[in-house]
Amino acid sequence: MRWVLLSIIVASFSAASFGQIGVGISVRIGPPPLPVYAQPICPGPGYMWTPGYWAWNDDDGYYWVPGTWVVAPVGMLWTPGYWGWGGGLYLWHAGYWGPHIGFYGGINYGFGYTGVGFVGGEWRGREFFYNRSVTNVSITNVTRVYNRTVIVNENHVAFNGGAGGVQARATAQEERYAHEPHQAALASQMQHEHAAAQNRQNFASLNHGRPAVAATARPGDFGSHSAVAARSAGGEYHAPAMSPREARGSTAGGNRGGSNEGFRPFTPPNSSNSRNANYNNSRNSNSNNSGHGSYNNSRNGNSNESRNGSYNQRNQENRSGSNAASESNRGAAPRESNQGRENNSRPAQQPHASNPAPHRQSAPPKEEHHR
Repeated sequence: MRWVLLSIIVASFSAASFGQIGVGISVRIGPPPLPVYAQPICPGPGYMWTPGYWAWNDDDGYYWVPGTWVVAPVGMLWTPGYWGWGGGLYLWHAGYWGPHIGFYGGINYGFGYTGVGFVGGEWRGREFFYNRSVTNVSITNVTRVYNRTVIVNENHVAFNGGAGGVQARATAQEERYAHEPHQAALASQMQHEHAAAQNRQNFASLNHGRPAVAATARPGDFGSHSAVAARSAGGEYHAPAMSPREARGSTAGGNRGGSNEGFRPFTPPNSSNSRNANYNNSRNSNSNNSGHGSYNNSRNGNSNESRNGSYNQRNQENRSGSNAASESNRGAAPRESNQGRENNSRPAQQPHASNPAPHRQSAPPKEEHHR
């Protein structure tokens, strides 16, 4: 019965959603550590926890989007988005709904999202059952529960790859999951992100990694009865050495917060290496490379040479007819194409983090962010 239900759900997605995930903005500075906070109690049956994350705003840098409970599409699971280092940039890979949990950078978001898969609950037919060992549910509001011990690896690092990042790669199974039918973030999730961008206290430049609103019971509900403040920052906060505008890896599009740019669809390659290397190499060689010398070298050299070369070739062809006599009389040589200029930028800064040894617990305290 469950597989029949999933087949119906899969069939309801548009063909454009097949095998797509989102890759959005890119910046030269990494996000702060994940804050430590308590999970609000689950509002009722059918809600699924979507963890908080650091989003980006071109004017003010990173801001915290609080974790929240969302009414999940029946049979679907949420794969959180994550920041991944590659090609000198931190790239945002947007989250999505699908029949299985895909790769989310090995980031330990807590409350069942340990870095691999999801152990906070599971679908049994049309009903979602909650693991009370890692999620804050009340048997008064939610009766479909179970208890299962979870191994916790305490880690607050908010990005994958690079120095200080989580060193995890997608498994073959996660690669297959990445090519399943997906659904982008719900409208309520997009509105929630937009609302978070309107609260100045959510910006890391002001809260130093400890947001005033770290989690909410429902999307967009930032009232005192729903909002939960961070208990502490997940690690030492380091103020960026460059402005948000300077830190942006791309000038195209921009992201002022709440625009949900990170959810733009993107068809990934067939392997994890291609996902992290080829995609970034393609971005780097064509237009938007890292903050190191290669960023502007490639941008001004490869991109401009190709553009200017073909442009001047067309101009030469167009001028050949009208200027043939003049050129022959003067013996002038064709105009040469422009050469790219070097403009080395400041290298990206990367935070450092340590990975303590994992430990086992049967029923962790509900107020802690990581279980």
